[in-house]
Amino acid sequence: MQFNVSQQLKEPIGSTRSYPVDQMVSIPDLGTQAVRGRVKMLRTDRGLLVQAELNLTMETACSRCLSPCSLPIQLRIEEVFSPSVDIHSGAPLPPPEEPGAFTIDENHTLDLTEATRQYALLALPMKPLCRSECAGLCPQCGHNLNLGPCGCSPRPRDPRWALLEKLA
Repeated sequence: MQFNVSQQLKEPIGSTRSYPVDQMVSIPDLGTQAVRGRVKMLRTDRGLLVQAELNLTMETACSRCLSPCSLPIQLRIEEVFSPSVDIHSGAPLPPPEEPGAFTIDENHTLDLTEATRQYALLALPMKPLCRSECAGLCPQCGHNLNLGPCGCSPRPRDPRWALLEKLA
C-alpha cells in the first residue's frame, strides 16, 4: 500500500486527504492479504499523520486442533510518517529521533505495508481458535475431536483427585 504524497507535503498544515483501500498486499511474515478500508492523511508540521481503518483476514492454525482457520482482523492505525528529504530542495532531512519511526522515502512515497504488518501481528490473538467450542485433539492418539470421538479408552482418573470428585 503505497501512496505518493509529494503534493500533500507541499500543502499547508492541516490539509487532509482520504483514500479508499481495496487491494491484495504482500505483507512480510503474513503472506498476501486482501486489505480493505480507508486511509486518511493529515498534514502536520512533522510530516503526515496517517489514520487508517483496515480489515483483513489472516490465515492461521487453530491452537487446539491445528486445523487451518481464517480470522477477520480489524486494524486502527494511527502513526506519524516523517519525510526523509525536503520537499522543496530535495536535501536530506535528519532521521526522526524516535527509534522505529515511520518515514516517507526520498521519492515521497508513503508505504503503509510495515505499519500494517506490525498492527496485524499485535491484533492476532495469542491462541487463535477455529471456533469457540473447538474440542481440540485427543491427548492420547491425536485425533481431531471436532470430527467425532476417537477410539481411545478413557484415561484412568488420578487417585489424588478422588476427594475433590466427591464434592461435585
